Amino acid sequence: MVSPESWHSPARYEIKVEGLLRDQRLARFEGVASESEGRWTIITANVPDHSVLNSLINKVRDLGLPLVSIKRVEKNNSLVVSKKSLVDNG
Repeated sequence: MVSPESWHSPARYEIKVEGLLRDQRLARFEGVASESEGRWTIITANVPDHSVLNSLINKVRDLGLPLVSIKRVEKNNSLVVSKKSLVDNG
């Protein structure tokens, strides 16, 4: 089980949305990786804290993408989404 303190530390998340995203829409998610899985797109990112995770979720909403799931998968530092990149790309 994950301790409450670990929820405030950097972690890797997979955000699954319905549909296959074109490069134009994926460009809105700077600093993330993506892959297609059937009729879904999985956006993977390491986020430094919950405010950045909320920003990613808000981007999904703003683009009108049907959200399928959000899954915390592991701690990892290879992909880091910064607060600044989320603000700059609107």
